[in-house]
Amino acid sequence: SSGINAEYGYDTGVGMTKADLVNNLGTIAKSGTKSFMEALSAGADISMIGQFGVGFYSAYLVADKVEVHSKNNDDEQYIWTSSAGGSFTIHQDEDAEDVPRGTKIILYLREDMTEYLEEKKLKDIIKKHSQFIGYPIKLQVEKEREKEVSDDEAEPEEKEDDEETPKIEDVDEEKEKEKKKKKIKEKYNELEELHK
Repeated sequence: SSGINAEYGYDTGVGMTKADLVNNLGTIAKSGTKSFMEALSAGADISMIGQFGVGFYSAYLVADKVEVHSKNNDDEQYIWTSSAGGSFTIHQDEDAEDVPRGTKIILYLREDMTEYLEEKKLKDIIKKHSQFIGYPIKLQVEKEREKEVSDDEAEPEEKEDDEETPKIEDVDEEKEKEKKKKKIKEKYNELEELHK
């Protein structure tokens, strides 16, 4: 972790051209988010979000800044960036290998919204709000497993400089095998399908 509280999602759909990014994402004024935020300020309940046609711009309820990296087969890969101040920038992505085709969205979470980095919180949200989505949703999770390794794999031995003198030892092979095995906990990442 680099200390940046960021969450991201991606798909391998058709992606967006530069013109699509301008037309589809535009600014906050083109969505229902402005009206929703005004209603929230006036005391409306956050559960009313569905009545405002709020989609993409609801990301700013938890994020200070949003980046959209998108690649369409008819154009280069571009990055759309906005901090919800009513303006945005678009520039060509020089490191385009991370999205072969499709869209990746990065949310730079506000300091008071880091709970959305927690696996359980994300799973609960996906379960609650994915019932009408016709596509699979997967979450990359960190898991742990026990792995049996030999002692010399777990802790590399220091080799002695004196390689000329051969060492002869009488060792019971079974005891040697038992002694050389060790269980370690190994962390790994896996995509877990939460919605089919």
